[in-house]
Amino acid sequence: MSNDPAVAAFTEDKEGQHIRPGPFYAENLAEEQRPNSVGSRDTAIETAKLWLSPSTVLTRNHLMGDVDPVKSTIPLAAFCFMTGFIDAVVFTAVFVWAGFQTGNTVQLSLAIARLFSGPQRDLSFHISDQQALCSLLTFNVGAFIGRIGDRMGPHSRAWLALGTFIQALFTMAAAIATWKSDSPLSVATDRFNPAWTNALTFVSIGFMSASIGLQGIMGKRINTQFTTTVVLTTVWCELMADPKLFKLNRFVITRDHKVIAILCLFVGGFTGRALIDQIGSAGTLGIGTGIRLLIAVWWLFVPGKVNAQKAKKPETA
Repeated sequence: MSNDPAVAAFTEDKEGQHIRPGPFYAENLAEEQRPNSVGSRDTAIETAKLWLSPSTVLTRNHLMGDVDPVKSTIPLAAFCFMTGFIDAVVFTAVFVWAGFQTGNTVQLSLAIARLFSGPQRDLSFHISDQQALCSLLTFNVGAFIGRIGDRMGPHSRAWLALGTFIQALFTMAAAIATWKSDSPLSVATDRFNPAWTNALTFVSIGFMSASIGLQGIMGKRINTQFTTTVVLTTVWCELMADPKLFKLNRFVITRDHKVIAILCLFVGGFTGRALIDQIGSAGTLGIGTGIRLLIAVWWLFVPGKVNAQKAKKPETA
């Protein structure tokens, strides 16, 4: 087994060839390039540092400059928090996800399957299926808006701040639609009796899903252990397969960032549900709008790579 730190995150096959244990994210490269004299704790702290020169924050070079994905831990963790926060509002009201589109897609497939089941076919379009379709379509609209970032530069501070600001606008629109809907309830009693049924609540679901869709593609383009910041199935799988999972006596950013993503999403869901009980869905979404605005500002202070060239823009159709 090689002692070279550049291959420490690799495993070996029977022929001694080094194999990466999973997808290669920015944090993997940071660990591999870390000098032997630098502790893992120092590397972990480095990933959370802010850029501390506010006098140049609004200059063109700074705004169009790329952030260092390894040092984007705090805003990406906040993205994960917002996934749990927004999904708590939607799921509590209608038992439909704003971010986890696998469930919504399967739900729609079951709705179509009902058309062919038994002699007495159910031809009705259930309200829960309508809400799932609304969430799925608007989520994809939000993700499509992320193509703007491919033009501006997916790692540029200008796009990351602008994209997060658009998410805040979507969340604010959802809050206003929920408030104006005059829906007396924020909590559904069961899956077949959703708390939201009128047109304005569909608008609210749509804006919430669009905000998560846009957030997801922005997180994916940064390419870190947080992946899309939306669906954590991949994060759970990679965490369980991480070769350094049980090295508990040291900081391992490739493992620890996955744990942070999971914990932040969990705390976001808990916080969202707790706020709903106190101030209702509209007020909760208003607070979510404020959090998104803070994240948008935070992106302006994330450091860039030292002596790094601008990231190549993805090819678009």
